[in-house]
Amino acid sequence: MNKLIAALDRQFAQLHQESLELIQAASPEQLYYRPLCGSNSFALHSCGEQILRSVGTVEQTFGGITANLWDNPFEWTLPESLSTPEKIFRYLEEVEATRKRGFELFRGEADLVKEIMAPSGKTQLLPLLLDTLVRAAHYLGSARATFELLRAKESTLITDH
Repeated sequence: MNKLIAALDRQFAQLHQESLELIQAASPEQLYYRPLCGSNSFALHSCGEQILRSVGTVEQTFGGITANLWDNPFEWTLPESLSTPEKIFRYLEEVEATRKRGFELFRGEADLVKEIMAPSGKTQLLPLLLDTLVRAAHYLGSARATFELLRAKESTLITDH
């Protein structure tokens, strides 16, 4: 595996690890709690929903790369389907296994400039992987921010009493 592929692999593995850690840090009640934001009182997406979006982004890309299945995982990643931390952990491990199979296909940099047919049309693998990494990291960052917001709110409630 060359340096670029190894670096990408590490970045995806890091996202996976951070997702696992965030799920471990959140209580089952916190996972799908949708906090209200601002004076307009609109509900944010929950920490769990954002984690599932992050992982779903990876699943869609690597399902496409490994099996030409570009389905949007939205239908099977609903909070109703993945209602417990244990179910989410299993889903994350399944996606991580698919991602690893995808990386096993990359032998060198020449593989990263190959064109494949994605739902949006022909694309090279490297831009597709980078886009996936950025989108997955964005969702995971949103999950972290929501979790931190919940923790801050809870600590404020505890110190106010």
